Amino acid sequence: MDPAINFCSVCGAPVVERVPAGDSLPRHVCDSCHAVHYSNPKLVVGTLPEWQDRILLCRRAIEPRRGKWTLPAGFMENNETVAAAALRETVEEAGAHIELGAIYTLLSVPHISQVHVIYRARLLDLDFAPGEETLDIALFREDEIPWDEIAFRTIAVTLRHFFADRRAASFGFHTGEIAPPSVAGRS
Repeated sequence: MDPAINFCSVCGAPVVERVPAGDSLPRHVCDSCHAVHYSNPKLVVGTLPEWQDRILLCRRAIEPRRGKWTLPAGFMENNETVAAAALRETVEEAGAHIELGAIYTLLSVPHISQVHVIYRARLLDLDFAPGEETLDIALFREDEIPWDEIAFRTIAVTLRHFFADRRAASFGFHTGEIAPPSVAGRS
């Protein structure tokens, strides 16, 4: 998923892939300055904004999955807390004012080197609008969710947990792993 590392970001010399001393996995290593360049999973952070019995979803204006529905979420930035990333992504994608709740789902997606963290959130008002990466936003009741148009399996899993927990009147913290898609499946 990550682009190949060909040159050292410290000194500019070519790097080689090998297992450095004291490590157990191949890394990109600079033989000139000895810097080790790690490639680690990306953190995707977002919210599940609630308004009464409805959930706010965003229709994506960008790839992957342009035109499909998702929760407001995106990649965490450097120098940002997980909570700050969730708030920022919700504002960027939906222009929504929320009260952040607890982390609700933490889903590992190892085949694409990602971890998805979704917080429960309460919409503070109905003053929201699509951001640059969003074609449309809407509030959906459970029976209105466009299940066949959900962009990512992590979002579908999160929504299914939410509606099951709401029916049980008991919300928990959910963890899991998303397996690689089948040939006919999707990420």
